[in-house]
Amino acid sequence: MENRKLTRSNHRMIAGVCAGLAEYFGWDVTVVRVVYTLLTFFTVFSGVIVYVVLWIVMPEQSNKDNYRDRMNDRLNNR
Repeated sequence: MENRKLTRSNHRMIAGVCAGLAEYFGWDVTVVRVVYTLLTFFTVFSGVIVYVVLWIVMPEQSNKDNYRDRMNDRLNNR
């Protein structure tokens, strides 16, 4: 069994919540974003509250591939 963790993705448009959900469940991120948008409109914008809560609760994905980490590693290894 694969050890997966639900995190916000680095491939984000706003906060990475939809992309993180798509990566966790193996779905297409575009489909998740479209479904989220439709659900938000049809539930009188309560999806915005859910998105903000998930933004706060979901940890950010830590990747050693981003620019900031590479620069910190380079500066600290001198």
